[in-house]
Amino acid sequence: MNVRVARGAAARRSGRRSEVWAAAWLMARGYRILGFRLKTRHCEIDLLAQRGDVLAVVEVKSRANIETALEAVGFDQRDRLRRAGVQLAANRPGLKHCTVRLDLLALAPGRLPRHLPDAWKGG
Repeated sequence: MNVRVARGAAARRSGRRSEVWAAAWLMARGYRILGFRLKTRHCEIDLLAQRGDVLAVVEVKSRANIETALEAVGFDQRDRLRRAGVQLAANRPGLKHCTVRLDLLALAPGRLPRHLPDAWKGG
């Protein structure tokens, strides 16, 4: 196996572990996980979670710090994620009443996860 293929496989495994850890963190805080790695026509959603009337489209990033994690999600990606969440809510009868929110769950080595609801304040 060449180095590039091995590096990509390791990154996918790390991403999946981060998403599972993020889901457990959210569930411990009262969220119901509705899906992992949901593929939509707009993009792939790492986690879709609901608590009350909020449908959280959660982007999971494992980085050295929160600032780097926030910067890792550009405007175009945030726009695609938001549109994907709105589409999913509109197509699921039980979610039509929900407010769609874009959250970040940042993971850093040796630190507790940090959940930032509405991480980009609607932008």
